[in-house]
Amino acid sequence: MENIPEPPQVALSKARVIGSEFRTTENYTKFELCFAISKRYAMVFQQIPLVKKTAVKEILSLLKRNKPMIRTILGMNCLVLFVFLPTSGIHAQDPLRFEAEVNQLKLKNDSLWNSALPTQVFTGSSSIRMWEDLQARFPEKHIVNSGFGGSQASDLLYYLELLVLDYSPEKVFIYEGDNDLAEGKKPKEILHTLREISGFIQNQHPGLPIVFISAKPSISRWKQRKKYRRFNRKLEKWTRQDASLFFADVWKPMLEGSRLDKTLFVEDGLHLNSKGYDIWEKILHPHIAIETY
Repeated sequence: MENIPEPPQVALSKARVIGSEFRTTENYTKFELCFAISKRYAMVFQQIPLVKKTAVKEILSLLKRNKPMIRTILGMNCLVLFVFLPTSGIHAQDPLRFEAEVNQLKLKNDSLWNSALPTQVFTGSSSIRMWEDLQARFPEKHIVNSGFGGSQASDLLYYLELLVLDYSPEKVFIYEGDNDLAEGKKPKEILHTLREISGFIQNQHPGLPIVFISAKPSISRWKQRKKYRRFNRKLEKWTRQDASLFFADVWKPMLEGSRLDKTLFVEDGLHLNSKGYDIWEKILHPHIAIETY
């Protein structure tokens, strides 16, 4: 028992997401117990079936020593979430591949961040990371750019505290899904992870505005446009169901009729040039400028 290794940050983040189900004070101890259980065993759950069975027995034994009500509720939650369901966090690429980059980014952003000013955090994959003049385009706002690597939604979930919540944002902008789709993930799977990200943020800061930027069209991934459009439709539909979530459509403005405007990209055919970011600036400015929704 004592030699079981601690799980990676993604397991901890996913455990905390469960807290969204237990927001009231009287249920707080349930969240704490589930977090503790998940923290101890999440890594084991990702191993071979024999080890999984051993971990399940260990959890059942632990739950038996707790109150019946908590045992019933949390036993099912933990076992289903970490053992039986194919959740995005478990099947994602190893987020540790970005650890060195994230640590450097964290140091840079910590040196630039003024905690006395209201902060808007932009995060997500390389389309955010490579937006070098982001702050200059919106000088009236204090912006932290925490875009990293060629990240996927599951990577952001892993580093959410370091790259977003540590800056106590008044608003968060998220661009994820582009790389997920390119790697073969289904829109439904990506949306599941984005829900987890939203749930984690909202659990820490209820009502915090979160702007989800649609997947962009690109030359290199144009053949997959049907899947991208399907993802964007699902993303927009979901954000309409929550008053604190918003959808920023950059897909349509980057087209000329039904065709892609190829002048918006750098040589790799994937990332944006200054002209491409001009469009993003125009679409996102209303979301950045507005004080309250």
